[in-house]
Amino acid sequence: MAMFRSASGEGQAEVVLTAGNPYGSRTLVVERDEDSSVAYLCSSDGQVHGAVWLANHCPAPSVVDLARINAGLPPLMPRPNTLHPEGRRPLGQLTALWFEEGDGVALYEDSSLLAVIPGWADMSRGMPGYARDAVGESPFAWALSEALEGLEPRIANARSYWRWRHSEGSWPSFQEFVMGHLDRALGPAGRYWDAGGERLPTVGITERPPYADREYTVLSTVGMSCQRMPTVEQWIDQPGAYARIELAVATREDPRDAALLLVWLGQYPWHSVTWLGHGHTARWYHEPSTFPLGPQYSGVLMTADPPDMPDMSGFVFGGEAVRWLWLHPITPETLNTPPTP
Repeated sequence: MAMFRSASGEGQAEVVLTAGNPYGSRTLVVERDEDSSVAYLCSSDGQVHGAVWLANHCPAPSVVDLARINAGLPPLMPRPNTLHPEGRRPLGQLTALWFEEGDGVALYEDSSLLAVIPGWADMSRGMPGYARDAVGESPFAWALSEALEGLEPRIANARSYWRWRHSEGSWPSFQEFVMGHLDRALGPAGRYWDAGGERLPTVGITERPPYADREYTVLSTVGMSCQRMPTVEQWIDQPGAYARIELAVATREDPRDAALLLVWLGQYPWHSVTWLGHGHTARWYHEPSTFPLGPQYSGVLMTADPPDMPDMSGFVFGGEAVRWLWLHPITPETLNTPPTP
């Protein structure tokens, strides 16, 4: 049962923190009034994807106060589900630490972990975030203490990742690492294009002209595997084997046309908070007549390790193998055909 209202300024709640993720796709909003504080994980259009109660600042009611909920105010946690049934002082200094994928966030009060809203939080399925002051499981929050064994490694990895990613020289060193792997797999590089603009993730496109017995050009992204894709763990039992990818496309025509496919999809997982994998399809975002490889196509099919393409295996980052997904243009009929079970 969804018990939270959206963080839209209804009622008398005051916004005390707004923190966007590095990819511009999720925002953490913390609201409070005199009686309660709550955090929301919102998309760029304001839709709430996760929410967690943080604290009562007055004595807790014995049961859920539906009048507050219906008024759009932050909920009060019932007495059995809070460590502080008499309430606690207003929250101190708040800071956010985003997961590497950008779909989840840890919230700190001063230097203490206050709450976590993971990417799998879903109020419609009764899965709120985790709060330090919560006891047991309620519609408003689950006890953080009972989830720390699984969450602490994620949080430590996030802190380590962003420390590295914001350090001087991190991107050039990663870029050199990927380019060296592609040199060995595909031969010397040709042109290089920036496909990321000013917003993370940083993504480039490298051109590999025909080389040795290969009579076609290969284009590859450079940078997608620098950060794990969001939501993989919600679909895959072992996400570490699927969370890091690069995209590739082969062409005998003007490479600049094929490069537009990589510009289109290179940042897509993080900006749309989704993932790309073997067998996935993507519909071209614009008019069909503008599809880069011809108007007879309307999208692409992604395949890992196709037998007729060069072997791209062997690249590892963050302790996880990187998969190259090859893009194949497909017709509207193929795009609209359900996959075979």
